[in-house]
Amino acid sequence: MSLLINDIAPNFESNSTDGLINFHEWIGSSYAILFSHPKDFTPVCTTEFSAVADLSLEFKNRNTKVIGVSVDSNEDHIKWTDDIESVSSAPVNFPIIEDISLTVSKLYKMFPSEAYLPDGRTALDSATVRTVFIIGPDKRIRLTLSYPMAVGRNFSEILRALDAIQLTDKHTIATPANWLSGQDVIIPLSVSDDDAVKKYGFVDKKLDYLRYIKQPD
Repeated sequence: MSLLINDIAPNFESNSTDGLINFHEWIGSSYAILFSHPKDFTPVCTTEFSAVADLSLEFKNRNTKVIGVSVDSNEDHIKWTDDIESVSSAPVNFPIIEDISLTVSKLYKMFPSEAYLPDGRTALDSATVRTVFIIGPDKRIRLTLSYPMAVGRNFSEILRALDAIQLTDKHTIATPANWLSGQDVIIPLSVSDDDAVKKYGFVDKKLDYLRYIKQPD
């Protein structure tokens, strides 16, 4: 069974490029993004790690830690970092988890429990390890995404979703389709018209059940 939104993110201890990590302790009071990859030294994954490196300040400004996991050795991760930095405009300043044993991949339901990786494997052997989890400071899973092998992840969308999660954690609101930070948001059905006006001022009522307000701070 897959992990679901609001499940507690499984904790683990694993070696990484930053040393031994206890995942829950590492998250601390921050939000966290765990993103996985099928293999080091592959083209799409290299562009994705480069994109995350370039966005390091964006994640920091959102009180969010980022951590990668790939089913290769820590030694390979460190060597791969040189390639990533050669195509990015920033250093790789986030850890990459070593998962040769598939412990983390299986814990996060990326592989069946009986899965193993053959010697001389290709990225296709670990194709299912291509997922994203956004995790809150309460250690609960807030979002999951899975991508096919040939499709690189859109980290602008991951940032957008993170913004929406953090805003809706702070206020009793929801975000509409294609919402971007700074745009109008939606009052949920649990809030009456009168209460919405008292709390937020002007309410733009499109339908009885669709009411917009300016994004609160």
